[in-house]
Amino acid sequence: MSGGEVAGILVAVFWAILVSFLAVALARLAQTLRATTKLVADVTEQAVPLLADASAAVRSAQTQIDRVDAIASDVQEVTSNASALSTTVASTFGGPLVKVAAFGYGVRRALGGRREGGSAGQADRTVIVGRTVSSSRRGKRK
Repeated sequence: MSGGEVAGILVAVFWAILVSFLAVALARLAQTLRATTKLVADVTEQAVPLLADASAAVRSAQTQIDRVDAIASDVQEVTSNASALSTTVASTFGGPLVKVAAFGYGVRRALGGRREGGSAGQADRTVIVGRTVSSSRRGKRK
């Protein structure tokens, strides 16, 4: 055997080993691609119904948000109307009610002072440490 024949045999053996490794690698790659294809198909089967459910949920949420928005605008309108009514009632009845209350207080005070002998009774009393002492007892303390 000559050197060229030995080199040819070595190249042929090397080539056979390389082709064998590549065949095994391609077989494993094909198996991985089949598994990936099956996985993608399964995910697609499950994702389509989930997306449909999510879409329905979003539509329902949008409907509820629209209803809440309508209710909020109605509440805002009612609040502004109540505020306007409150202002109107306060301006219409507030002044006269204060005058009537002041008049009633004055009448009570005048009638109360007349019954006690001309004074309201507060001038004859002195407050000592949180208690009211009449003028007759004040003289005894001195």
